[in-house]
Amino acid sequence: MTKSIFLTGATGFVGGAVFSRLLTDNYTVIAALRKGTDLREDHVAKIHVDNIDGTTDWQGSLAGVDVIIHSAARVHVMNDTEANPLAAFRQVNVDGTLNLARHAAAAGVRRFIFISSIKVNGEGTLPNTTYSPEDTPAPADPYGISKMEAEQGLRELAAKTGMEVVIIRPVLVYGPGVKANFRNMMQWLDKGVPLPFGAIHNSRSLVALDNLVDLILTCISHPAAANQTFLVSDGEDLSTTQLLRKMAFALGRSARLLPVPSWVLGGGATVLGRKDLSNRLCGSLRVDISKTRALLGWSPPVSVDDALKATAQYFRESKIK
Repeated sequence: MTKSIFLTGATGFVGGAVFSRLLTDNYTVIAALRKGTDLREDHVAKIHVDNIDGTTDWQGSLAGVDVIIHSAARVHVMNDTEANPLAAFRQVNVDGTLNLARHAAAAGVRRFIFISSIKVNGEGTLPNTTYSPEDTPAPADPYGISKMEAEQGLRELAAKTGMEVVIIRPVLVYGPGVKANFRNMMQWLDKGVPLPFGAIHNSRSLVALDNLVDLILTCISHPAAANQTFLVSDGEDLSTTQLLRKMAFALGRSARLLPVPSWVLGGGATVLGRKDLSNRLCGSLRVDISKTRALLGWSPPVSVDDALKATAQYFRESKIK
């Protein structure tokens, strides 16, 4: 019987959804929060820290905790202004993660669930290929490198201490409250802006927030999850063109997509110094979730269409407020 769940990142996009689901499922939750932030639920136990890094003192905070879900991280950002981005990512994502994990093992925590990233695998797949959990890691940016190093450190710690480690690598996560490029595309479609993405024949895996949260909660107690790495997606890969059409339909709009060849978009993006964005819009990134399905008996409970509908509804309601 799970005693209590210790959750980091409870005010974030993924962590916030995990927090809500934990409460709905009647788990006892302890939320680790950055000082200056709070949660509306007064009855939830909270631990406030300055930062999560290699010096954070978790002493006494983990007594009686059965499982830690570590979703807090320094996230990938476009146009990072840090003088040494890798050092900044390592401070939080590697040192902070392993420091928490060492405290957890010392406190007798049974299982440590780490929310990693598909960027550990790499930035994209070739046609008719997919990433799998067993692939040799090939991170291409500081964020992906930091997540890979955290994974490696956690596996070493698990081998030494016996604490179970579960690693989950999500692809792009979308859902109610999503920001960044996904929200930008929704805004463009909602305004009826013509977009040059009507002839993109790539294939990308995405994961709805509800599907990711469901997998995370499955990993809390499933015995087969111990010391495993899982990839997660909706199980339905889409081209950018297909995604935009589905997104427009969810918004109740017509997708005004111009059939500009992807090679033209790629060339223009390179000239403008936005090759990374072009890769996301025109390149492929597919994952194989057969291990996740087989080992855990898990399938994505929410369809892409239903997830986009919920995302669009939140988007429309947030405009009114």
